[in-house]
Amino acid sequence: MSNLQWAGGRDGWDRELAEVMSRELQLLRPDVRRDPEAVSGLLHEEFREFGASGRVWDRPGTLASLAAEGGGPAVEAEHMEAARLADDVVLLTYRAHRPGGRVSLRSSVWVRGRAGWQLLFHQGTACP
Repeated sequence: MSNLQWAGGRDGWDRELAEVMSRELQLLRPDVRRDPEAVSGLLHEEFREFGASGRVWDRPGTLASLAAEGGGPAVEAEHMEAARLADDVVLLTYRAHRPGGRVSLRSSVWVRGRAGWQLLFHQGTACP
């Protein structure tokens, strides 16, 4: 992974990586998740997710599901790390904790375009 730039690795990137991390954390907040307009602004038009359940989600399905669940329970993230894969591409990895003890490993690919930083791909993997 020597060609990757992890958070704190290169001057000027910390602010952008922090912005991407902040956007990811917004998606874990119930008040944001239940707001289709807020979520829509964070998800790329070509968004895809491989859920911990094995289901594949697209942007319209994700927006509908989040609206139907009313935001769901709060999710806490720990050990979040960011790596710049290219000038306009960031990989985030972290561990997520849901109420009731459910834990998953998560990875997200964020891309910067005309609309700013948006989530292009997300994957959750259930932990035993």
